[in-house]
Amino acid sequence: MLFVVTNLAIILVISGIIFVLEKYLGITITPSMAWGYQGLFLFALLFGFTGSLLSLAISRWVAKKTYDIELVSESRLMDYDEKTQLVYTSIASMARQNNITMPEVGIYTSDDPNAFATGPSKNRSLVAVSTGLLSAMTSSEIEGVIAHEMSHILNGDMVTMTLLQGVLNTFVIFFARIIGQFIDKTIFKNEEGNGWGYFITIMILEIILGILASMILMTFSRYREYRADEGSARLVGKDKMILALKRLVHVTASRKIVDDGKLATFKIHSEAWFLSLLMSHPSLENRIKNLESNYQL
Repeated sequence: MLFVVTNLAIILVISGIIFVLEKYLGITITPSMAWGYQGLFLFALLFGFTGSLLSLAISRWVAKKTYDIELVSESRLMDYDEKTQLVYTSIASMARQNNITMPEVGIYTSDDPNAFATGPSKNRSLVAVSTGLLSAMTSSEIEGVIAHEMSHILNGDMVTMTLLQGVLNTFVIFFARIIGQFIDKTIFKNEEGNGWGYFITIMILEIILGILASMILMTFSRYREYRADEGSARLVGKDKMILALKRLVHVTASRKIVDDGKLATFKIHSEAWFLSLLMSHPSLENRIKNLESNYQL
């Protein structure tokens, strides 16, 4: 979700910059509809993938700043508590076994039992774990979670999500500008270039269409979560992943945690059907059922 929000913010900022350059400096950037749809679509394609690729490139930096993550140092590994050492050594072992560069390993302070992986590639990744997860889980459960996050990295999920986001961005930008120019000309009666009606319309439409596109992206994300659970089962055994998910069910119930978006990695689930379309993760119960019923080693 942090990646999606960053992507949308980049698209909106670039849209604003383009409007200023065109409106006040007379620099033509957006292809005119008089030139046909091909030029506008190519513009949307380049613009859309720029936003998603830039979001991917800065994903580790954004995560570190957002969550105030403290990176674990290998040279001082023995200075950390036993569970932090387990996180680091588990990641190091899985990285070695799968011939990828050791990911950055970080711990951040939060009572929410949470973990996530991000980064622009398999060899430039980050795995971060909350203090709440370390305190709530046993060593076996932590191994299951770490294997889940490493599966995201090994499966190249961030890159795949980025490419899909780029395609979705393309259509959002393309249709927002077609509708924006139509409204600017027909409702605001602007005959010279793109006016304020165009700018306001595309900003609003980029938000609305961006939310609709996010529903498609989140559907794919939920599918990838099942695959990451199965990847964890292959790496450390499905019992550890199931135990981790059951622990999260127990912790969530015992703390009476309301689904407010903070448990982004494991507890994205809502009773409202509309909000559920924006959830990046299936319910814990469905994930447990998938591993117990559908996954076989």
